Amino acid sequence: MRRTRILTAALALAAGLLAGTPPALAADSARVAIAADSYTWKNARIDGGGFVPGIVFNRSEKNLAYARTDIGGAYRWQESSKTWTPLLDSIGWNDWGHTGVASLATDSVNPDRVYAAVGTYTNSWDPGNGAILRSSDRGASWAKTDLPFKLGGNMPGRGMGERLAIDPNKNSVLYLGAPSGKGLWRSTDSGVTWSQVANFPNVGNYVQDPSDTSGYANDNQGVVWVTFDERTGSAGSATGTIYVGVADKDNAVYRSTDGGATWSRLAGQPTGYLAHKGVLDTVNGYLYIAYSDKGGPYDGGKGRLLRYATATGTWTDISPVAEADTYYGFSGLSVDRQDPGTLMATGYSSWWPDTQIFRSTDSGATWTRAWDYTSYPNRSNRYTMDVSSSPWLTWGANPSPPEQTPKLGWMTEALEIDPFNSNRMMYGTGATVYGTENLTNWDSGSQFTIKPMVRGLEETAVLDLASPPSGGAQLFSGLGDIGGFRHTDLTKVPAMMYTQPNFTTTTSLDFAETNPNTVVRVGNLDSGPHIAFSTDNGANWFGGSDPSGVSGGGTVAAASDGSRFVWSPAGTGVQYTTGFGSSWAASSGIPAGAIVESDRVDAKTFYGFKSGKFYVSTDGGATFTASAATGLPSGDTVRFKALPGTKGDVWLAGGATDGTYGLWHSTNGGTSFTKLSNVEQADTIGFGKAATGASYQTLYTSAKIGGVRGIFRSTDQGSSWTRINDDAHQWGWTGDAITGDPRVYGRVYVSTNGRGVIYGDSSDSGGGGGGTDPTPTPTGACAVTYKITNQWSGGFQADVQLSNTGSSAWSGWSLGWSFPDGQTIGQVWNAEYTQSGAAVTAKNVGWNGNVASGSSVSFGFTGNWSGSNTKPAAFKVGDQTCKVS
Repeated sequence: MRRTRILTAALALAAGLLAGTPPALAADSARVAIAADSYTWKNARIDGGGFVPGIVFNRSEKNLAYARTDIGGAYRWQESSKTWTPLLDSIGWNDWGHTGVASLATDSVNPDRVYAAVGTYTNSWDPGNGAILRSSDRGASWAKTDLPFKLGGNMPGRGMGERLAIDPNKNSVLYLGAPSGKGLWRSTDSGVTWSQVANFPNVGNYVQDPSDTSGYANDNQGVVWVTFDERTGSAGSATGTIYVGVADKDNAVYRSTDGGATWSRLAGQPTGYLAHKGVLDTVNGYLYIAYSDKGGPYDGGKGRLLRYATATGTWTDISPVAEADTYYGFSGLSVDRQDPGTLMATGYSSWWPDTQIFRSTDSGATWTRAWDYTSYPNRSNRYTMDVSSSPWLTWGANPSPPEQTPKLGWMTEALEIDPFNSNRMMYGTGATVYGTENLTNWDSGSQFTIKPMVRGLEETAVLDLASPPSGGAQLFSGLGDIGGFRHTDLTKVPAMMYTQPNFTTTTSLDFAETNPNTVVRVGNLDSGPHIAFSTDNGANWFGGSDPSGVSGGGTVAAASDGSRFVWSPAGTGVQYTTGFGSSWAASSGIPAGAIVESDRVDAKTFYGFKSGKFYVSTDGGATFTASAATGLPSGDTVRFKALPGTKGDVWLAGGATDGTYGLWHSTNGGTSFTKLSNVEQADTIGFGKAATGASYQTLYTSAKIGGVRGIFRSTDQGSSWTRINDDAHQWGWTGDAITGDPRVYGRVYVSTNGRGVIYGDSSDSGGGGGGTDPTPTPTGACAVTYKITNQWSGGFQADVQLSNTGSSAWSGWSLGWSFPDGQTIGQVWNAEYTQSGAAVTAKNVGWNGNVASGSSVSFGFTGNWSGSNTKPAAFKVGDQTCKVS
């Protein structure tokens, strides 16, 4: 529901599409399993989150409907479950732009057939041309025809349409309206081949902003919709009369009466507007047109609704309000096929106080509105809204009248009445799909109920992901447009996005590795702080202060213990702070715009990367020193992370196809890096719970390995890799973030640019399957240091260091003790625990199970106490009593 859509993939790819290289092991040791492991893939539920510019019902089969999104693919409605099924998850890395759907058409002659016109950008952000996807099984599988031009699913004007249309009498004939001055195109063989309609007289001339030099806002929006008059044909014969909308304010609508052989401007039409939609009521012989003075989807000032009598050529202005009173354009437009005199339209670009929906039951002669003013600023609504299934749609707002929360919507360019059910209507917004199933209550004077009809449709652009080792949060996400969420249950929609402050886009987030209650996020906001902190595992937030010059979120890193933070915001240089950012100081030795991360063990060690150089700070971010490491990617399309539990263990992924590209590993805090030889390209790196018996955490990456692009997993420190996704589950661009789950073996969270947060679970029980590892029985001497690091009324925090002082390595450990004063544990990090009465058992979490002779492992916890908080006197590993210090 935001005013813009995030351009994650576009901005990343503008500098050159990423490619890569491998883990620097000897070439003869590189092993890759290309066959996919058995994974189950789902979305961490958010439900919606982005703009739905098109909803299309099939006209011959009940309950068959499709939705298109601007960056997140297409979906088919599943009536039995009232959910949407994604249809374009098979789109791969090289065709990432095909996740933007410029138009969609469902075949009423053969309902098994559906077509999608795909392509995200018409400028250089998308290196590929558009395509027509065609399916004969309702989108379960697709064939593709590449086009000689680009399409703009996420370009200005994307809510107009539909640009793609099937002849309702001869379904082998399709038309496509193209942007960028490419004209009108036709296929006569069910979308297999296409040719330009050479005699179509107008390729359009409207651009949103002629002064824009990026190719985005100054692109000709072109030919924008096609509508057939099915009365002028018969089954098997091409329809004679076709109407076409063009992005030209003086010449917006054209007609052919001879099946496309000749075309003429429709006489008598109004000027000064763009025709967003053209919907034909064949029963009464009316062509309805929704006009706006702008192309949308978020701009528009004036608008009109016109009715054209096809038999007489008479135009009638049926606008529900006088043009002088509009401050929005009209776009969403639908006729009730069960009662064709009933039609509805939207005022799509009214953000404040709310969108407006209009309804007429007499072919536009008179109208009623979804809401009216009683006495300003008070409103009377014909509807009630129930967003209990997606409570975040209130945005946590508490507006003053006439604004309400949740809003009726915004960017409402798609509205459709079910052609088989006058009571059902759906409409798209910038954040969700809303709908009702008692629409005709509107006409009887009683209220109808609007609810989200969006489950299964996930359309968020994911910029960052983090999965803490303990606490109530399973996952933190940083999202475009709606900020992000704290998921405590992946199968449920969180109650609210991050608020206080509510960023439009969260660009980066982090938690303190040994104190996951401390979380930080940074992002973009029109006004207000660009950084926020939480001390309760992300449940609640408070805004920090901005250093001078900050204009955007950038990247942020939390010290391993949460004692300090390093921030590299947009607009100024790298900054550091102790505490929660009440004041900031400039870091030295590191360039502005560097990517920053923290060591996950040493609280004073931070890392940075910029333009091929790796930087290290050992004084809490005050000063950085450039590493001598060479051979790293020269650009800034890089992501790196430090491994939990081991100081100085850093993995770095990134690069570009025209330069160095791959995956690197450092075991000395970035002093030097080794490039993995078995990874051709890598764009992300993440860590998760170690496999049973493994001495190192599981690695995950979005990469090209063995010549195949995919999501890969390694349980042996990168020596070998297994592709864990398959060709049906690719999700286009997955290059922004990835993380495993430190508590569930095999679980991985994958970022997408428009398909939300994807997570996968493995059926590989050999890795532990997410269960609890067997209780280890290490032998030999041990020593324990128990330290209370913080104490307050009723609560405390403690760190425990367990040392292997024997002569043999441990492959797992279990430490037991009893609290002398009835203390209870609240949260634990870097260990799993059980408590029964005073007795506590803490054990390794997989990745820190292997402890060599002479080495140690640490974990921490928070607890509760009353009366006294005496330290435990004795600790045991198995049957061995440890020395206590």
